[in-house]
Parts: sequence; structure tokens; C-alpha cells
Amino acid sequence: MDIRRNSGWRIVGAVLAVAILAGCGFLGLDPTPDYRYRLTVEVDTPQGLRSGSSVIEVETDVASATTIPSPGSVSHRVRGEAVAVDLPDGRTLFALLRSGTDADWASRVMSMLAPDPPDDVEDRFQARFDNLLALEGKLTLPRMWPPVGHLEERSAYPMLVTFGDIAVPTSVTEVDPDDLAATFGEDYALRRITVELTDAPVTTGIEKRLGWLPNYFDKMLDGRRLHSFDEDAPFANELSQGDFSRGILNGL
Repeated sequence: MDIRRNSGWRIVGAVLAVAILAGCGFLGLDPTPDYRYRLTVEVDTPQGLRSGSSVIEVETDVASATTIPSPGSVSHRVRGEAVAVDLPDGRTLFALLRSGTDADWASRVMSMLAPDPPDDVEDRFQARFDNLLALEGKLTLPRMWPPVGHLEERSAYPMLVTFGDIAVPTSVTEVDPDDLAATFGEDYALRRITVELTDAPVTTGIEKRLGWLPNYFDKMLDGRRLHSFDEDAPFANELSQGDFSRGILNGL
């Protein structure tokens, strides 16, 4: 065995590993630090204001221009769980980590609120991320995001749901944010939804409310393995564990 040759290959391998890690942002070169925000939902009820909140963490990675196979790609990883608002009638309103049109709503909402950078900025993504980190105070979500590019006007709110029986996942129903009374009764209304950057710890423990949730890491709430495009599929087939909790249960 030629020890010198093997040593040389080890050095080359180490150099390549460093280069790959640097390109992926693992050496602290990624200028997008993790951040956390508190999502709060306020509901007017016949017995007064009820609210709930959840602290959610977002990790954003930007691949370098030399990263293979996707140079400059942006990826997000969310840790946190849905907001739960306990209502006077014994039911619970949940604000999920997704919206009706965006499964990754939780990773994008703060960026959507950040001011647009000037047109002449070279790295608009980084400038917008810096603007995100500079957001201060409690911000009320608009009802809709304005049209941009090929995207039409769409809801800025997370999806709201409740359960006919919280112990039965298939009893989940969607709640209209503009008409809570249709689901919960007279004098129920959504007052506002807010977000605020925070250093508080990530919220955990939703499985204490939804005891069945850890068993749904690999299936939809109706028990099917995959989302069905069948028009007759129940609403429960639209949702999975990841809509209620990410990065906490089952290591997901």
C-alpha cells in the first residue's frame, strides 16, 4: 500500500468536502440566520375575546452559485405547530402551518410582510431577507396578498379548521375566516391574526390536544397514504400531520 498516495487522496477529499460544505452554507457563510415569530389568532366570542399563539422557527438556506445541482436555490425548514384557540363552547379553532393555496405558508409569511428592496439592489432576495429581520412589533396580517407576477390575489391567512370531535381526525372541517358564526354560532368572529419576531422558544405540545397526531406522519387525516384528487374525497384527505406540526413529532 502506498501510504503517501492514500494520504494525498485524503487531503484532496477533505478539500472537496470543505468546498461542498461552503457551497451549501454549512460553514457559516449563509447570510440568512434562523428566525422565530409568534403567530397569534384573536377571536371575538359571546364571552369575550379568546386568543391563542404559537412560536414558529424558520431556517432559510441559500445555496451558493457553485452548488450542484441547484445553484442559488432557496430552501426552508419550519419547526413549530399550529395555533390553538380554545373557545367557550368547548371547541378549538386551529390556525394551521399552511394556507388554502400554499402548503409552505408558515415559511413565507414574514417574507411577504417585508418591504420590497429598491429595484437597483443587486441581491434582491438578501435585501428582502434583511428587511424581514428588521421588522419590529406586532404586525396584523392583511386579509389578502396583492397580485404579483403570475399569482392572483390570494388569502394571506393560514387555513383555519376545527373538529366535530377532537378525538376523531376525520371530523375535521374548514372554517371560513370571514364567517366564524357559520361554524361556531352567533357572535363568533375573527378579530385579527398577527405575527411578531421573537426570541421565545418554539411552541410544542400539540399532541396533548390531538393524541392521534403522531400516528399520521405517513398518511392523510382520512387514513389514505396520499392526497387524492378525487372530487368526492373528504376534506380530511387535504390535511396531514405536517399541517399541524413540523420538525417536532416523529423527527419530521
